[in-house]
Amino acid sequence: MTHYQKIDLNKIKTYSIKGRKSKTQIKDFAKPPGSKGDVRNLLGGLPKCLKANDFRKLLNSIIKAKRRGKPIIFMFGAHVIKCGVSPVLVDLMQNGFISLLATNGAGAIHDLEIALWGKTSEEVERSIRDGSFGMAKETAEIFNQVSSFAQKESLGLGEAIGKKIWELKAKFRKHSLLANAFKLRIPLTVHVAFGTDIVHQHPNFDASSTGFATHTDFKILANEVSKLNNGGVVLHFGSAVILPEVFLKALSVARNVKGRTRPDEGRIENFTTANFDMIQHYRPNLNLVLRPTQKSGQGFSFSGHHEIMLPLLAWALKAM
Repeated sequence: MTHYQKIDLNKIKTYSIKGRKSKTQIKDFAKPPGSKGDVRNLLGGLPKCLKANDFRKLLNSIIKAKRRGKPIIFMFGAHVIKCGVSPVLVDLMQNGFISLLATNGAGAIHDLEIALWGKTSEEVERSIRDGSFGMAKETAEIFNQVSSFAQKESLGLGEAIGKKIWELKAKFRKHSLLANAFKLRIPLTVHVAFGTDIVHQHPNFDASSTGFATHTDFKILANEVSKLNNGGVVLHFGSAVILPEVFLKALSVARNVKGRTRPDEGRIENFTTANFDMIQHYRPNLNLVLRPTQKSGQGFSFSGHHEIMLPLLAWALKAM
């Protein structure tokens, strides 16, 4: 028993998400890529220098990985969901451009709310003042149910949430990455850092079950990372710390396990990484762009807003 006083989460006052004002709604979502012609003209018209050349190299790496059946891992922070680009990612999944997705706990929570209520992202500036921030009752209840179910069935957290969305026949599930990933049998791993997500504030939060489920997802991610050698691709959008750290550990595990019996298999080299973000942070560039590709492969960094850069990437891929 700890010597230190703890706050009593049983005294938390919750509210219904149905009456909560949300900044992100499905009516504002992006549309998946359509006609090829104009995009090809755009790509052909880009100057042959600097980031334009890097962008072309990345596109070619992704196309080659797809053709050769190599992993294309898409890692994303929660802000990607809030930017309304889920339909673009669903389209990429459906067309074979993604073999695994990975997000943090907040990404899963935003996606779950989108699936169930067609909206997410509360007004933090207002709700933090009166302590109502993150106190939506339904979100926490369902997340906790899913975590317990995941441990019982030995599932990863992402797979369990996706399955739950289908079981609930969520009204807006076609916009959900978790639901579509589950339907398409594409892993979507969820990597939780305790204390960072709104569901951790609630008295019914099951830390043990969540820990089991998110650790299961770590092992699923590490297994996919182990296949990156000679042509795989890792795309990273917007997680400043958690996912870059998770990826580096997954890469170390993959190289360790693969190299135990056959050292050649443990190399996991000569793959491509790319970091997309509004500003360039230390961890993504170090842990994704530089360290994994320091002896072989290639790493790229692109600066721009997700609601522009991700559709641009998707349209370009569909046009090639």
